[in-house]
Amino acid sequence: MNAHENFRAQADAWQGAPARAWSPGEAARQDMLLRYLGAVASAAAKHSGSAAEGSDTEERAPSTVTPTRRPDLPKEPGTPLVREVMDVPAASLGEELAYRDIARLLAREQVGALPVVDAEDHVVGVVSESDLLAKVAFEASGHRPGRIGRLRERRMHGKARGETASDLMSSPAITVLPGTTVAEAAWLAALSRLKRMPVTDREGRLVGVVRRDALLQALIRDDAGIRAEVQAALEACCLPTDRESVAVTVHDGIVELTGRLASSATAARLVAEVEGIADVVEVKNLLTTD
Repeated sequence: MNAHENFRAQADAWQGAPARAWSPGEAARQDMLLRYLGAVASAAAKHSGSAAEGSDTEERAPSTVTPTRRPDLPKEPGTPLVREVMDVPAASLGEELAYRDIARLLAREQVGALPVVDAEDHVVGVVSESDLLAKVAFEASGHRPGRIGRLRERRMHGKARGETASDLMSSPAITVLPGTTVAEAAWLAALSRLKRMPVTDREGRLVGVVRRDALLQALIRDDAGIRAEVQAALEACCLPTDRESVAVTVHDGIVELTGRLASSATAARLVAEVEGIADVVEVKNLLTTD
């Protein structure tokens, strides 16, 4: 069972009752979320395997993701990349911007956080609303950590005394490269609990920003896109006479295969190929064989 299937099985086993009656379309939204989380789980499994092979370092959220595909090779069909869904241009903050101006810019852009860049447009950190709120809270409380205060508290107090973006920012920033797959970026966003991530080139210069909802929309293809890939699998697995006798329907990611094939081996191969297609939630095998 792969990571996607394992996550789906766990979700299906949950029997919790909703606190309110489901609204129209709620079931479809729930299914979309499950499909999105399944894709994130698959990406996480790939990176966990790479980390296990590569090092024994302490597990933590990376500050960026190295794309698993070589940039000089054509991408696989149906594999969206960050560059295709990112927003350009991306708003940013200068290192010396005062915190009141940061608040105004966050409000104007209607976002909860913005990347901080240096004079050469390299991303050096991120300032969020929570950074500004922490500053105001510390200043208003008048609290000062003691000489033997907790290290985290002392660091927060020192940061709250800052007046500019470079003082208040969290660093290093969690960033992603344009050539990273959407699934890998979604995994990083989930691991880091971020709604937006700066996109940088390999030198760390800001080139865009990618939103979590854009990643979701890119990962969850519509039924027509899934059906097109199932048809391609059908053409690759079956003889022309078999293709004509198989009907494919897709609804909410559930693929139904009906018709007759020449052999059970061909049917098994086709079902396995379809089950391996991204965003396929379930395969209903109604095929018969001679």
